[in-house]
Amino acid sequence: MVNSKSRKARQHVRKALSVRSRIRREAGRPRLSVFRSLKHIGAQVIDDQAGRTLAAASSLDKVLRDSLKGLKKSEVAARIGAAVAERALQAGVKQVAFDRGSFRYHGRVKALAEAARQGGLQF
Repeated sequence: MVNSKSRKARQHVRKALSVRSRIRREAGRPRLSVFRSLKHIGAQVIDDQAGRTLAAASSLDKVLRDSLKGLKKSEVAARIGAAVAERALQAGVKQVAFDRGSFRYHGRVKALAEAARQGGLQF
């Protein structure tokens, strides 16, 4: 008998792999990968061909942590999106493929994506 927790975890992984496989078909561009937990959010620009992270930002960053206190979660996500866009542009990356993982393009994920677009990333 399968308990619901392991079933839910399998669905989460399958959805993330499905989204990621579609993105990898667009080879040649780094991907902007988003991770969201109940409290925190993070994003990183990954070059899959070289296997390196080019830029990253998270609500756990020591540099950003103090400026995020007292904000709503969607506002924090927007600041993280702007920060990762700024760091990616410094690394010379302008075009990315958006990897939302298994998370719906809604709420905090959408706020991060829109802030990254306003910050200069194209996807």
